[in-house]
Amino acid sequence: MPLDSRPVGRRERNKQEKLDRITAAARELFSERGVEEVTTQEIADKADIGAGTLFLYAKSKGELLLLVQNSLYADALARGRSAAESLGEPLDAVMAIVRQVVECNRKQVDNGRTYLREIVFGDPEEPHHRDALLLTVQTENAIAEVLQRDERISSGDAATLAHIVSAIMFVAMAATINRTKAIDAIVEEIKNQVAVLLAR
Repeated sequence: MPLDSRPVGRRERNKQEKLDRITAAARELFSERGVEEVTTQEIADKADIGAGTLFLYAKSKGELLLLVQNSLYADALARGRSAAESLGEPLDAVMAIVRQVVECNRKQVDNGRTYLREIVFGDPEEPHHRDALLLTVQTENAIAEVLQRDERISSGDAATLAHIVSAIMFVAMAATINRTKAIDAIVEEIKNQVAVLLAR
């Protein structure tokens, strides 16, 4: 019998059910009050588990934020890719991806900025951190694919340009000076820099 067709055992179902409760509890509390104002004990209580059990799923509050944000980010990236498919102009298609990521990151500004900090400074050995890093790679790949629609841009150049676009986006979202800026203003700032980058 292939592995994929085996029924999921009780233990695995219980683990997934606890993970779902933890994720839902953390998402709700982080959304209401921000990651800095929520304790891991509050998340454990809301998920109806012990604090020790919570740390089996995520070793820190930063990892809990990564757990929550990663699923939101993955959805945003999927929406951005979908929006980019129908746009012929590379700059417009790149910005369709960027806008979705920025909107996701700015739903709760402090959580979004903390998420970016966790990506940079978190432990890459932790599974939720690895997932976050993979999402940044997937974002760059999506941007590179869009850029390769321009036959003048080689695959190597597209990958390099996508990495630069990712860095521009990251700094614009994380910068303290942009903390109170509206989404449209941040997207416009990114677009202006990407337009110069692509006008080569």
